[in-house]
Amino acid sequence: MSSIQADRSRPIGVFDSGIGGLSVLRAIRKELPDESLIYFADSAYAPYGDRTDSEIIQRSREVTQTLVALDCKAIVVACNTATAAAVAQLRSEVDLPIIGIEPGVKPAVERSLSKRVGILATRYTLSSAKYRSLVERFGATAEITVQACPGLVETLELPGDHSLRLAKLLDTYLQPMRAAKIDTLVLGCTHYSFLSEAIRTRLGTDVEILDTPGAVAREVHRRLAEVSALAQCSGTLPSIRYLTSAKDLAHSSAVVSKLMESNIVLEHG
Repeated sequence: MSSIQADRSRPIGVFDSGIGGLSVLRAIRKELPDESLIYFADSAYAPYGDRTDSEIIQRSREVTQTLVALDCKAIVVACNTATAAAVAQLRSEVDLPIIGIEPGVKPAVERSLSKRVGILATRYTLSSAKYRSLVERFGATAEITVQACPGLVETLELPGDHSLRLAKLLDTYLQPMRAAKIDTLVLGCTHYSFLSEAIRTRLGTDVEILDTPGAVAREVHRRLAEVSALAQCSGTLPSIRYLTSAKDLAHSSAVVSKLMESNIVLEHG
């Protein structure tokens, strides 16, 4: 195998504070089926939104270094909070493509026919400078309804069936969206991707839901193609390795298996 082929076969690293980034992992696998992947769920420190900037940056750096040590050829920060707090720092320290989650405010306003747009996100993301500047900028041409969603991430991270609690939370957080008569909704947290169908049921098919995993996967494709680092088809299914900082592997494996609809076994990272 040539050095270029060996380089191309290196995995893509993906991390989140918990399991939300699995929606991004799933989109990357669909977009780039020949790529090996490593997912790191930093569940011992989830959710990042409850932590300070310095804590988020420190954890993002430590997880990134773990993925670098595992010979990843690119790092995907599959977390809106970590992207807002740490992606600039990571890009200054790591000589690899670093792909973050970009807020979907601009495309939502552009696609909205009524110019009434909703955003669901964590408190941290909504308070970040990047989100505030986007909402201020595009709020001049559209009516933007913003809703923080405490409890959604935490509930999704629990093993077992918590559909009744999730339904109650969604009914509460989507009520302002219905009242504002939005026609476009931005999901500003990767965890919320797993709730898109429940959200669609409540808002109806007339509301377009903009999710970010597909866009992130396409950006990963573009960035790797740019440096001739895309994996070549080997004829075998590439591996996906799941790591976590959580102490209770059985608990974490149960949550991941539920969301991925497959029997997933996590390793300590």
